[in-house]
Amino acid sequence: MTAADTTPSVGQAETSTARWRRIGAEVVRFFVVAQAATWVSILLFNVLVHGFIVGRSFVEEPMIAYVLANCVGMVISFHGARGWVFPDRPPQQADGGWTAYVVINLAAMALPVGCLYLTHYVLGLDNALADNLSANGVGLVLAFVARFYLFRRFVFRRPVVAAP
Repeated sequence: MTAADTTPSVGQAETSTARWRRIGAEVVRFFVVAQAATWVSILLFNVLVHGFIVGRSFVEEPMIAYVLANCVGMVISFHGARGWVFPDRPPQQADGGWTAYVVINLAAMALPVGCLYLTHYVLGLDNALADNLSANGVGLVLAFVARFYLFRRFVFRRPVVAAP
């Protein structure tokens, strides 16, 4: 039996408790995938900007490094979400939802990038701790909530089934 066999379609009745359990399970799986993608992004960001492991190639351009690192994380996140978080929600768009996924990710990326810009350029806190707390702490929490809602609503939509 697959997740698609046990998850009711929009037209079927679903108890409130079952619905919240299903959403809770999706949130947990989404969090695990997001963590994997986030840790890859954080590692790559720090390698690029702060010279951990390879040198200081993007030390003057932390915003570019952040966007590049998060693009790599975005690819990881898409495949995890499509295959594990929302496997019972088949693609509704011709491109499998990739375009909407990228647009939502780029829009949500404005939250941590804005936090990084505020601390790095406005407040002048340009050390590794400040960069990571603002972008990878506060910013990513805000982006996580926005992405989960928007992905679930626009990219990984449940198929609409007419009521019998």
